[in-house]
Amino acid sequence: MKKLLLLMSCGVFLSSHFSYSQGSPDYEGGYKIKFDESGKKYLRFISWAQVQANYDEFVAPNQSQLSFNLRRARVLMYSQITDKFLILSHFGLNSLNANNMSPIGTGDRSQLFFHDFWGQYNIAKNHTVGAGLHYFNGISRLNNQSTLNMLTLDNNRQSWSTIGLSDQFARHLGIFGKGKFGKLQYRVAINDAMTNSLDTRTPDTSGTAVYGGKRLLGSATAGFAYAGYFEYNFLDQESNFLPYKVGSYLGAKRIFNVGAGFHLHPNGSAASDSAGNVSGENVALFAVDAFYEAPVGNKNAAITAYGTVQFNDYGTDYLFSAYGTGTMIYGHVGYLLPGDKSKTRFQPYVSYGNHSYDASSENRTTMGFGINAYLSGHNSKLTLEYQKQEFGASQSGTVRLQAMIYL
Repeated sequence: MKKLLLLMSCGVFLSSHFSYSQGSPDYEGGYKIKFDESGKKYLRFISWAQVQANYDEFVAPNQSQLSFNLRRARVLMYSQITDKFLILSHFGLNSLNANNMSPIGTGDRSQLFFHDFWGQYNIAKNHTVGAGLHYFNGISRLNNQSTLNMLTLDNNRQSWSTIGLSDQFARHLGIFGKGKFGKLQYRVAINDAMTNSLDTRTPDTSGTAVYGGKRLLGSATAGFAYAGYFEYNFLDQESNFLPYKVGSYLGAKRIFNVGAGFHLHPNGSAASDSAGNVSGENVALFAVDAFYEAPVGNKNAAITAYGTVQFNDYGTDYLFSAYGTGTMIYGHVGYLLPGDKSKTRFQPYVSYGNHSYDASSENRTTMGFGINAYLSGHNSKLTLEYQKQEFGASQSGTVRLQAMIYL
């Protein structure tokens, strides 16, 4: 308990000793190399780091409750020499900690890899096609979430609904199209589903599905997955230049969007009958969601809210880690407190998720409480969060203090 109180106190102390502005006054659009005077030919760099101190209520015997984690260390670059085409690369590492570090940094557990690498072409005004390792996902806003400007400390884990099952860290290898018709934005993709899924199980005669259709049945039967997400922007129009969805604009925009999306993977899962014959089962994930943000009053306050309902069919009685056939509801709401933009500002928030599974009579529930301290907008912020998760007899409770800087 003393460690828990110390961790929380550190967060409040640090956040009260830094200044804040609505985006750093020194940022000026970040690192950008211009190749002509107009700035239409350029190379743009973005780099960010998220470092965490974690206190876990429930740990194995002889394990420390306090640990440190380099949650994300990333570099993203994109370039255009004409507005007709663009190339983007994004590399980095995730969740580097004392248990997965290697002696000289050459291990295969948690080191650098490409998150995104794609090229795209503008085929008409407001319409683009592209190909490569990309993040133009379907299903929901949170399945396309940016990690630079989340309201909560991290994304709702179950909303990255195919991560490691048909994709590499929420990125698929395939072709995509994106654009808009007036206030309606769209993104669609045809992807070559990953063969070596996180789910390495072999189907047993119970009939329970495993996400291994391509591995077990072959690429001719289970090779491709299809995705799409569509949203209508009722108020201010959001940019769809890049695929990464904003979590909070800090009251700089007035947004109300309603969206719907899907992920379809024919024969993506496989199951066995009582005789041991293995056959494919279709994976079908659907969601509807809504995102709202608006300034409140005339003292720079703002409210941010998000909610989604998702229907997951990974196959018969599928249950693996956070994934499972069933229904998920999730939402969060935050309030940016009134204050002077030249000083540190605070944004308390709460989140809740409930996931029912066909394979279990128990529901998985998550509840989070947190506060963001914006030292220089999203360019420099501290987040303190407590999250509780329960699923039957299994439970976890974690306090995290995260420092983030991006340039």
